[in-house]
Amino acid sequence: MRTVEDYEAIRRAYFLENQSIREISRELHHARRLVRKAIADAEPERYKLSQAREAPVIAPYKPNIDELMKESQGLPRKQRYTAHKIYELIQKLGYTGSEGSIQNYVCQQKKAQKPRPAYLPLEFDPGQDAQVDWGEAQVEIGGVRMLVQVFVMRLNYSKARFVMAFPFQKQEAFLEGHIQGYHFFGGIPRRITYDNLKTAVFRVLEGHNRQEQTVFKTFRSYYLFESHYCTPAQGHEKGGVENDVGYVQRNFFSPIPQAASFAALNEQLRQACLNNLQRKVRGQEEPVAELWRSERGVLLPLPAKDYLACTLHVVKTNPYSQVVFETNRYSVPTPYVGKQLVLRAFPFRVELLSLEKVVAMHARCFGREQDILDPQHYLDLLQQRPGAFEHALPLRRWSKDWPQDYDRLLSELRQRQPDGRGIREFVSVLKLHQDYPAEQVEKAVHQALAMGAAHLDGVRLCLRQMQAVPEVLIPLELSRPELAALGSQPIRLEQYNQLLSAR
Repeated sequence: MRTVEDYEAIRRAYFLENQSIREISRELHHARRLVRKAIADAEPERYKLSQAREAPVIAPYKPNIDELMKESQGLPRKQRYTAHKIYELIQKLGYTGSEGSIQNYVCQQKKAQKPRPAYLPLEFDPGQDAQVDWGEAQVEIGGVRMLVQVFVMRLNYSKARFVMAFPFQKQEAFLEGHIQGYHFFGGIPRRITYDNLKTAVFRVLEGHNRQEQTVFKTFRSYYLFESHYCTPAQGHEKGGVENDVGYVQRNFFSPIPQAASFAALNEQLRQACLNNLQRKVRGQEEPVAELWRSERGVLLPLPAKDYLACTLHVVKTNPYSQVVFETNRYSVPTPYVGKQLVLRAFPFRVELLSLEKVVAMHARCFGREQDILDPQHYLDLLQQRPGAFEHALPLRRWSKDWPQDYDRLLSELRQRQPDGRGIREFVSVLKLHQDYPAEQVEKAVHQALAMGAAHLDGVRLCLRQMQAVPEVLIPLELSRPELAALGSQPIRLEQYNQLLSAR
């Protein structure tokens, strides 16, 4: 194959040195046909096959491969045949060639059937548009490796992004991601583009019409933004956030982040988003942070109060003072046994309400068939039944973590009052946690034991002393000029005689 240098030598000899084709052929040892080609065109012809290469092993099976590819188009999108699956099926028909040959042929056929689409470059106005999407990532929380769902919101003008991790993609997580994103950006974009995700869309109708979820319509009305949905299976219509999801997975979650809780993990992601604002986007002179600052001024303002990002469920308390939600049992105070309550499920907590009053609150459990118990809910019942103290599950769990001073106090109260009154008094001490911070109660118990006052009144006395505001003594000001001569004037004894005469 002749090179560009060969063509250049031929053309110089012909055009600059005025040599004939015959002379060039003889001196440079090229065929005259090649010399004529170089004179006609400065670029050598690329190598072309005169005829297609033979593929004796795969050729008999190409019709079978084409048939399988056609059959695959009728299957569900996520269950279609891969090149590896086609290779396995063709092997059953007697194919003995390599898998690479099958993959190359399948790739060529797909390119021929589906030409690469063309896209238009887009430009957005400040504060007008944003995009939202979900992704997945592996993390380690509390030493346990798990798969989390990653909420990503992107402002289309400044390219600023917000990222938050959730244990699921349920509606309460979807709404909470929006709310935290609005606070991060300092306002609300006027229009947000989505996939046709179930947390927002109940049913896809003809064209761009959608039947939206009632809760999402209420949420949208509260924050006054518009929703826009992509054409089904056309993710490129929100390609910006699609790329952001991949960027976040490769950068924010690599190496695999470790955190003690979801709150700690989301704080790490928030800091990563803030640090990432210093980047520059191709084609923009200013960094993302500067564009974001200018965009914040035209975003819709945040309302005075956040929307309650939760789902509501009517539950009934069982005889063990628990309500069941998603197979898990959450405790409530014993006076509510047998009553109907409203459960508000937030992404990371659960609240139980009686009418408008919150009667219990727990961290949301993401396991199954677990008992989430607050020992404070059972203290009133334990005062009535001190005999159940040793085997009460809420107290057994609590006693594993409480200070050793509590065990010492319980032991002394039992020795002094062995008929159950000691346990009742100890439960009364535990009930002080309802009115005072745990650190203060623990310190008060320690002080009471040190003072030899190992009883309820002793603990209360220590708590009152800690709560008492020390009296501030104001010093007497004696620097007044009219009092400066006091104590230094001469003594006049005749004044005593005048006093006696007056009597």
